[in-house]
Amino acid sequence: MLSLPNILTLSRIFAIPLLAWFLWWPDWATGFLVAFGLYCLMGITDYFDGYLARASGAVSKLGIFLDPIADKIMVAAVILVLAAQGVLRGPYVGDAHVIAGLIILVREIAVSGLREFLGGLQVSMPVSRLAKWKTTFQLVALGSLILGQGLPDWTVMLGDLEANVPHTVGLVTLWAAAVLTLITGWDYLRVGLKHMD
Repeated sequence: MLSLPNILTLSRIFAIPLLAWFLWWPDWATGFLVAFGLYCLMGITDYFDGYLARASGAVSKLGIFLDPIADKIMVAAVILVLAAQGVLRGPYVGDAHVIAGLIILVREIAVSGLREFLGGLQVSMPVSRLAKWKTTFQLVALGSLILGQGLPDWTVMLGDLEANVPHTVGLVTLWAAAVLTLITGWDYLRVGLKHMD
């Protein structure tokens, strides 16, 4: 049961509190750089646990169960801590960037519930190509937001506005992920509604 892929997945879950701890101190740039490194390492283990499971034929029910949970917990933890520490803040709209994070969290919860419901009906809901793009934008967004706090002096002038490069990339890609989240969430909901009386 505890194959190498499953150990990698579990290591991601156990690393989430450590990641949140490094993100908890908004003025500690070094902590955010360490968090960025840990976040990247967790992303690498996410790739390799699936790759190794498929390559070695060691795909297990435990792995199928844990892998999406590990991803969702990590994303939720990062969004919540960044929102709590005021990182999801930017020019023109201030704290309204939290709405993009909220859209992502609501969709993750709703789609998880929908998958559980459809699973009981023996109906599979495959991941669409657009959903994979959503995940890519989401992971780039959160990584960029973390890196922006770790490199506060990496700025450029946009007209009269001084903007932190990774932070700005993070906010833009977070909104891109939120838009794709709404589109893919609606697609999944349409599939689910066909199986509801």
